[in-house]
Amino acid sequence: MSLAAGFMSLLDVSIVNVALPSIQQGLGASSGGVQWIVSGYALTFGLSLVAGGRLGDVLGRRRMFLIALTGFVLTSALAGAAPNEGLLVAARLAQGLAAGLLTPQNSGLIQDMFRGAERGRAFGMFGATVGISTATGPVLGGLILAAFGADSGWRWVFYVNVPVGALAFALAWLWLPRADTGLRTLRHQIDYRGALLLGIAVLCVLFPLVQSEGGGTPWLWLLVLLAPAFGYAFVRWEQRVAGRGGKPLLDLTLFTAVPGYPPGLVLGTVYFCGFTGIFLVMSLFLQKGLQYTPLQSGLAVTPFALGSAITAVVAGRLVSRFGRGLTLTGLCLVTLGLIGVAVVVLLVPERELGWALTLPLLLAGVGGGAVISPNTTLTLECVPNRVAGAAGGALQTGQRIGTAIGTAVLATAYYTTVSATGGRYPVAVSVAMLCAIGFMLVAITVAVLELRARRRRVVDADRDEALAADVQR
Repeated sequence: MSLAAGFMSLLDVSIVNVALPSIQQGLGASSGGVQWIVSGYALTFGLSLVAGGRLGDVLGRRRMFLIALTGFVLTSALAGAAPNEGLLVAARLAQGLAAGLLTPQNSGLIQDMFRGAERGRAFGMFGATVGISTATGPVLGGLILAAFGADSGWRWVFYVNVPVGALAFALAWLWLPRADTGLRTLRHQIDYRGALLLGIAVLCVLFPLVQSEGGGTPWLWLLVLLAPAFGYAFVRWEQRVAGRGGKPLLDLTLFTAVPGYPPGLVLGTVYFCGFTGIFLVMSLFLQKGLQYTPLQSGLAVTPFALGSAITAVVAGRLVSRFGRGLTLTGLCLVTLGLIGVAVVVLLVPERELGWALTLPLLLAGVGGGAVISPNTTLTLECVPNRVAGAAGGALQTGQRIGTAIGTAVLATAYYTTVSATGGRYPVAVSVAMLCAIGFMLVAITVAVLELRARRRRVVDADRDEALAADVQR
C-alpha cells in the first residue's frame, strides 16, 4: 500500500503533462496558469520532502503516512473538481505539499520494517515504483484522455487517485505497525527555523528552474545566487541546534559519519538530472516532430519503463552481493542506451523511428532499473532508523532538484537546437541526449570513486580485525 501511494505521488509529476491541452480547452487556462499547474506541484513537492521525513521520524511513519495520504487524496479530488484555473493551481500546490509529506514515509517504513537482504528487495520494489511512475505517466495520461475525451478527460487524471488512495489508506490502517510517539513531542522535536532556512534555500534553486520551462524571467536566476547563503545559514543553525543538545531538522553527521550517504545523494541527484528530462524531450519530439498522439507518444517510451521495472526488482535482490558495482553497471547501460537513441534518431527514417527506438530505450531502461533501487539501498544502509525519514527526504529532495535541473537543461538544448537548425527535430533530440549522457558520465565518475572508497573500507576493516586477532594471541 505504501508503494501504491508512492506511485501516485510520483506519477503526478509527469502524468499531467499530456493533459495540459485538455486543461486549456476545458478551463480556458492561460499559458502562465498551465505552467503553474505543472511547476507548482513540483515546487511544493520538493520543498516539503525533508520536513515530511522529519515529521515521520517524530510522529511515527504510520501516523504521518495516513495524514499525508488523506491530504493527497483530498487535494486530488479538489484538483479534479476545480471550476477555474486559479482553484486548480491552488489545488496542485496543496497536492504537491501532501506528496512531499507522503513520499519520505516510504523509505522510512522500509528502513524500519526490513533488514539485510530483505531491505534490498524492498528497495528494489520501491525503485521499480519510481522508475515506472516516471516513465508510464505519459502512457496512463494518454489512456485516460482517450477513455474520457478531451473536454473532461483531464479531470480523471486527478480523480483516479481517489479510489487508489482510499484502498491504500484502508490497507495501511490495517497493516502498518503502530508507533509509540505522541503529538505532545512535536513542539520540541521539530526545528522550525531550520525548516524555514532549508525551504528558502531549496526554493531559490527550484523556483527559477521550474519557471524556466515556461520561459520565466531572467531576473529569477538571481535567486540561485542566494541559495548558497541560505544553505550556509541552514548548516550553521543545525550545528548550533545540535551543539546545545537540540533536535536538528537534518542530522549533519549523515554527511560526515555515515559512509556512503554523501556520494549516494550526489549520485542520485546527478542521475535524475539526466534521467527525467529524457521523457519531456521524447514527448516533444514524438508529438511535435513526428505528429504522434499523446497515447502513441507514451507507448513509444514504454520499453524504458518495462526494462526499468523488471531490472529494479532483480537489482534489489542482487545489491547485497554486488554493491556499488551494480549501480556502476546500470549507469554504463543507461549511457549506452542514450548513445543509441542519439544515433538512431539521426540515421533512421522518421516513418520507422518509433520501432527503431525500442532497443536503445529498452537498454537504457534496463540500466536505469539497476541504478535507482540499489543506490537508495546503499545510500541509506548505514543511516540510523531514528533519522531515516529525514535522510530519505534529503535524498529525494536531491532527486527533485536533479529533475528540475535536467528538465531545464535538456529542454533548453532541444528548443535551442530546433531554432538554430530551422526545425530539424532529430538533431535537437540528439543534442539533448548528449546533455543527458554528460550527466551520466558525471554519475559514473561518482560511482567509481565510491566503489574505490568502499573497497578501501573493507581492506581497512580486515586489517584492523587481523591486528586485533594478533593482539589477542
